[in-house]
Amino acid sequence: MDLLVSVLFCFVIFLHFLSANSRDASPLAPALYVFGDSFFDSGNNNFLPTLARANYFPYGLNFPGGITGRFTNGRTVADFIAEYLGLPYPPPSISIHGTVVTGLNYASGSCGILKETGNHLQGKCLNLDDQIELFKLTVERKLAKEYGSKEELSAYLSKSIFVLWIGNNDYINNYLQPHLYHSSRRYTPQQFAHLLVDKLSMGLQSLYNLGARKVVVFELGPIGCTPSIIKESRNSGKCVEETNTIVSYFNKGVGEMLKSLASTLSGSAFIFGKVNWLAYDAIMNPPKLNGHKKSMLHCMVKWESLMHSFPGALS
Repeated sequence: MDLLVSVLFCFVIFLHFLSANSRDASPLAPALYVFGDSFFDSGNNNFLPTLARANYFPYGLNFPGGITGRFTNGRTVADFIAEYLGLPYPPPSISIHGTVVTGLNYASGSCGILKETGNHLQGKCLNLDDQIELFKLTVERKLAKEYGSKEELSAYLSKSIFVLWIGNNDYINNYLQPHLYHSSRRYTPQQFAHLLVDKLSMGLQSLYNLGARKVVVFELGPIGCTPSIIKESRNSGKCVEETNTIVSYFNKGVGEMLKSLASTLSGSAFIFGKVNWLAYDAIMNPPKLNGHKKSMLHCMVKWESLMHSFPGALS
């Protein structure tokens, strides 16, 4: 699933990234901090006792650094964002012992927003709380020493970009696994979405309290169109729209929650990355992905608008 939507989204914005920002240009932000699951994991799971790893072929087949632990054959969406900003790829935080001021990646494949998601299936992973705690340690033990004053550190963090793509596994490896988890019997789809959104909101407020001001949160893709869900449903190869509807409650809740945070947390900019429509359209109308310049242009405008929604951040 992660590979499917990641490849679709990256392909559409790929050319724009390469043309919009020269590798020799000054970075548009001082750092990029990444949180999430296997959409964004750049190798953290390599250092954890888990079966959810991507440190073998064919993963990394088309990535310049070869096999790194990314759950894709090439670059992740986070990698493309780093290129657009003119920054190096944020390395997996667990692998770094020194101080990196251009950003770190805390994402962990198979994990989610809830603590119980992922760990029961394949071993240890970093849930949202774990990732934020690691970022807190980065700020307190490393970045605080790098900058001469609290004001300098605050200025650096306020100009940095934070991206999150998380929640997929709370459905795929939790709510949609009734033989392993009780969540679907305990909560209605709306109640479960509310639980996730509230937990995510708490995490975002924690990041804000640590200094984050410019945050992009991506919505979940059409999980009902993933091969594993389609196969389990025996739906004649068609997307399971009931599952897509279940996920839509979360996406709607996240959008509303981000608007609320942006209006209540002073100096913050929370941007909602709407990618569900793009992935769904590419799945339902695959020829468009190959030949439709209109679809490509639409995505380019969306991404340009998204990144320039931060007040004064990318100028």
